[in-house]
Amino acid sequence: MLKVTDLKVSYGEMQVLHGIDLTVEKGELVCVIGPNGAGKTTLIRSIMGLSDPTDGSILYEERDITHVQAWHRAGMGIAYVPEGRRVFGKLTVEENLLVGCHSIKDKNQIKENIARVYEMLPRLGERREQHARTMSGGEQQMLAIGRALAMSPRMLLIDEVSMGLMPIMVSLCFKIIKELNEQGITVLVVEQNANQALKIAHRGYVIETGQIVLSDTAENLLKDSTVQKAYLG
Repeated sequence: MLKVTDLKVSYGEMQVLHGIDLTVEKGELVCVIGPNGAGKTTLIRSIMGLSDPTDGSILYEERDITHVQAWHRAGMGIAYVPEGRRVFGKLTVEENLLVGCHSIKDKNQIKENIARVYEMLPRLGERREQHARTMSGGEQQMLAIGRALAMSPRMLLIDEVSMGLMPIMVSLCFKIIKELNEQGITVLVVEQNANQALKIAHRGYVIETGQIVLSDTAENLLKDSTVQKAYLG
């Protein structure tokens, strides 16, 4: 479903990604783990079209999208949950979800999509009239996921879902991601919390200083002595 080949990204004269190769098959849940500053966010922003590659290619469903604008990628079924949630604080939960439906013209489809989000994330349904800025960090993260789901994506890109959350909310968010994947959504998640990410993923990649240094099934990475020492404690 997604194939990244020899992807290189620079900010000015500083090269951040040094030839990334990565694949995600339809129906998979794949994670990319690594320390802060390794290039995880740059990688996922590049896949979404928010950072411009200097070299390499990105194929989505066998179509070259390397230089396709981000909003066109969204129209192709790719949804993005950004680092730090970035919900619209002055808007209600339902208004945030409507933002996620901005590219859908059919009003009945919008209603169906939002109803489906409430079914999948009932806590959002309970708070549909609440302003996002008054919600807890965990609830805002759910809303960010719900906003992405409102467009009925085929692929979900998630950046650092655990950032700034209490452990109980981290576990809940990863549980939700796993359930979404089981319902048929292909997921790529980049995450510093290697333990939680690998427990729900099918496969994983380890990125360090802008390069993939290890890739394997999530089960094998959890057992790998190098991964255990560096990321699992």
